[in-house]
Amino acid sequence: MKLSITLFSLFMGLQLNMAQALKPIAYKDGSQKLNGLVTSNAGKKLPGVLILPAWKGIDNEAKNAALQLEKQGYIAFVVDIYGEGNIPADNAAAAKIAGQYKQDYKAYQQRITAALEELKKQGANTDKIAVIGYCFGGTGALEAARAGLPVAGVVSIHGGLAKGIDRLNVPIKTKVLVENPADDESVKPEDLSNLITELKTGKTDWQIITYANSKHTFTSPESPDYNEMMAKRAWNHTLMFLKEILK
Repeated sequence: MKLSITLFSLFMGLQLNMAQALKPIAYKDGSQKLNGLVTSNAGKKLPGVLILPAWKGIDNEAKNAALQLEKQGYIAFVVDIYGEGNIPADNAAAAKIAGQYKQDYKAYQQRITAALEELKKQGANTDKIAVIGYCFGGTGALEAARAGLPVAGVVSIHGGLAKGIDRLNVPIKTKVLVENPADDESVKPEDLSNLITELKTGKTDWQIITYANSKHTFTSPESPDYNEMMAKRAWNHTLMFLKEILK
């Protein structure tokens, strides 16, 4: 237990130090000011990765992912979905605002589009861009694919897989990777089944990887759901997918 606490403290310290290397970027969706973060290699005409954070907005997991991706040779941009003045203070507020964007999925897609345009301005190769997302952001990654955004692929990491029953399945041209924890109580069996049907109907290049003994936020060291082994596997699967589609 003491070793786990020590390792966690070291991890958090590294995150705080590394987060200082991310550059704040102000951009807009219409009149709404948004505040994202970009890696220090911006402007170098490299493949780009949009990172969609979980339901509380930009967090340590998203920041750490950006810095790890920079080491792999990608320009990473951490997206602000909610906008300045709208960051939720607690889980209840996060559930409310995330629910609004899940319901109004076109607004969600528009916010992702605004971030995509900003990533291009930051020098990312426009032909080599991917989207990854955690939790609520994982839902967003799928919405980017459903919207037909010009990206090579998307990765949904413990994301919500459901969509409104009134929405028709459409062809999804971008490649899709879903990283799904086996014991995620927020994902119903029919959600997974319906997503598979959707991807098959769209003749999509897709894969779903299910991680054993893993609850919802299994990739976050700050979560009681954290599963270190499965988190490492999921990250390696993400890197393998990005290398295939972007390099």
